[in-house]
Amino acid sequence: MTWEDHASLAPYNTFGIDAKAERLVHLESEACVAEYRLHPQGYAHQSLLLSGGSNMLLCADVPGTTARIAWTGMEVVRESADHVWLNVAAGENWHETVLYTVSQGWGGLENLSLIPGLVGAAPIQNIGAYGVELADSMDSLRFYDWANGDIRVMSAAECAFGYRDSLFKGALKGQGVIMSVTFRLTKHSHALKTSYGAIQDELSARGQEPSVESISEAVIAIRQSKLPDPKVLGNSGSFFKNPALPARQVAAMAELHPSVPQYPQADGTVKVAAGWLIEQAGWKGKRIGNVGMHAQQALVLVNYGGASGPELWEHALRVQASVEELFGVRLEPEVNLIK
Repeated sequence: MTWEDHASLAPYNTFGIDAKAERLVHLESEACVAEYRLHPQGYAHQSLLLSGGSNMLLCADVPGTTARIAWTGMEVVRESADHVWLNVAAGENWHETVLYTVSQGWGGLENLSLIPGLVGAAPIQNIGAYGVELADSMDSLRFYDWANGDIRVMSAAECAFGYRDSLFKGALKGQGVIMSVTFRLTKHSHALKTSYGAIQDELSARGQEPSVESISEAVIAIRQSKLPDPKVLGNSGSFFKNPALPARQVAAMAELHPSVPQYPQADGTVKVAAGWLIEQAGWKGKRIGNVGMHAQQALVLVNYGGASGPELWEHALRVQASVEELFGVRLEPEVNLIK
């Protein structure tokens, strides 16, 4: 467990915002979590629990203690003829974890390639891309309770997963920390998903048949062609959620805008592409000062360099208001605001 005073959080958030933490502690093992809980300057003074910093917007310096998840490790904890159960520590890099499963020929996570962040934060948001969500392959997780120091094993069903949502954004928000996640992955007869987005087109262009490896490669290529590298241009990926709207509302929208991308959902709603709404409102590639929506993907808010958290948030609000005025749809941020 390593402590720093008045530490810059710029290296620990993908927007690259130079907010300061009054105290920053690096939790380098699971044992550190229990120690931190009882430390005089530890959990009792915690203002922020920091994972990969890929889904937050820092709008102010952080008082008190910021705890950074930094423990790593993974192991196969169970295996059958058809499946493997892989337990992964919260501090492991998500994309590197996906690449490892792909290299082993295990199916389930390939569509989630190149998503930034750490494994421990993935269930909170129920990360998803190209027709697949974390919930589809997660078996269980271990949750450390700040109140009593107990570790609770929670099944996927207990996590109450929804679209970019989970119990950890609701009743369990701030109540503990995810220690590790166990995935149930297929060893063969993979349920490959290629119908969403441009995966099939990318596979055809490459002359490849669908496989765990080829889908991962296709997703990486697609994301790299559309999404800026946070190491080069600060961003948090998709800033807004794709809104799920009543079918009648989308039908009316399609009469005026026949090209609106729409995805019917099991509950009868229709999901509309937020990036398309933002582009139609004229924000794609538009820059104001050091902030803007990316030229290749209108859903991505970017820091062109030196922008503050409040500047980025102000721009997001401009975009939100513009889309609502044009379409009557209020976009909901996917990113957590820290202020």
